[in-house]
Amino acid sequence: MKRANQLQPLSRQHHLGLHVGRHAKECADNPQEIAEHWQALSSYMSDMRNHFKIEDNLIVDALLPHQSTQPDVASALETLEEQHQQLNDLTAEIHASQANKDGQPTDSLVTDSVVTVDQVRQLANLLYDHVRFEERELFPIVEKYLTEDELNAVYNASPDDIKHLDERR
Repeated sequence: MKRANQLQPLSRQHHLGLHVGRHAKECADNPQEIAEHWQALSSYMSDMRNHFKIEDNLIVDALLPHQSTQPDVASALETLEEQHQQLNDLTAEIHASQANKDGQPTDSLVTDSVVTVDQVRQLANLLYDHVRFEERELFPIVEKYLTEDELNAVYNASPDDIKHLDERR
């Protein structure tokens, strides 16, 4: 799918999310696989903090003026907010369940891990569905309604390590 240059760095991050999510959706119910998939999902979610800020601030703010007159924008913004909240809530819930009895996060991913295969699969499904929503529904709306300056602001806020030289503005 052809994507506006300014959104390509975010799309590259999405590609990794699809990969991590797709594999974790098929996580076997054994401690080693649970630990490996949880580590991949947790690392990805942590790395995506700036990505979510770009979406929640720059993209949402640019789309808000269209929300009351464009049903597609209103629906996309509602879905985006719901999905980001679900991802954050489930990630926080899993992190909280990992805390040991002293309230400190446990260092071991496998030994005494309280992350379940169902939690891994649930997070994987949420992540996978969310990325597909953004690529198939949100980004076409962004390309339709954001100005060149707004798209450039999204690009400029994207981390340099995911940009390609031919995208530079």
